[in-house]
Amino acid sequence: MDFFRFERDIPFTRWGKLSMTFSLIISILAIYSLVTKGLNLAVDFTGGTVMEISYQQPADLDKTRKVLASIGMPDAIVQNFGTSRDVIIRLPVKAEHTGGNLSETVMTALKKDDPSVEMRRVEFVGPQVGDELLENGLLAMLFVSMGIVAYLAFRFEWKFGVSCIIANLHDVLIILGCFSFFQWEFDLTVLAAVLAILGYSVNESVVISDRIRENFRKLRKADVTRVINNAITETMSRTVITHGSTQLVVISMLLFGGEALHNFALALTIGILFGIYSSIMIASPILLLLGAKREDLVKIERKPQEEAVP
Repeated sequence: MDFFRFERDIPFTRWGKLSMTFSLIISILAIYSLVTKGLNLAVDFTGGTVMEISYQQPADLDKTRKVLASIGMPDAIVQNFGTSRDVIIRLPVKAEHTGGNLSETVMTALKKDDPSVEMRRVEFVGPQVGDELLENGLLAMLFVSMGIVAYLAFRFEWKFGVSCIIANLHDVLIILGCFSFFQWEFDLTVLAAVLAILGYSVNESVVISDRIRENFRKLRKADVTRVINNAITETMSRTVITHGSTQLVVISMLLFGGEALHNFALALTIGILFGIYSSIMIASPILLLLGAKREDLVKIERKPQEEAVP
């Protein structure tokens, strides 16, 4: 299904220098924010106590924060969880409290303010467990990246693998930079979103790369630039349909999914938008920058009957 029909190819590669410059600037800003501010790691990685409580009426989050601050916990993170009556509280590790002792102290203070509050669950994550989760998460990102490079290099050619992984890592860097700059909480759900974006973005790169390979069979006299521009232009309808429908679902989670899904959907939203951009405006210019040639990009397999034709 083609929603858009173009009589001429869109010259995407002509804007390669501009897009590369823009991406280089925002990547440097993202790295600077990560170095200076770092990520606002959640209890999942730093260790601490997670409590889920419930009120009989809609919870007053500001009031809950004041109660926690009055007992020496001003750094507690208080959010709605699911409904307006359910609240999740994340508390960092306290040297003077154990997990159970800390939850009892918090519940005692909250019950003094509102006797109707009830404890739903409490979880404690030790600092060692948090470090292991962070290390395993980084290893997962590394293995996923290596797998993408190996797959693209095997299916197409190593220059495709290099250009695509740079574009995909660019998306990851932008997500991490946004979470660092705005100090949004980075938890396991966000890490899952980052890993999902790595796999999601490569799908677009594979589609474009496959179309480039097909175009070399059809456009035998065309240069590499025209082949790439034609491949991207021909896949525009597919890009709009696929990413548009996916983005609608993700935005629905972002707007109506509540606090539990907010950061997850936010990371996916950023990743999908920049995934489209990087697959078109980053991967292709890098492919040309690597000195891609017709004989490098695709090995045209001639059939015996084709070879017999003069």
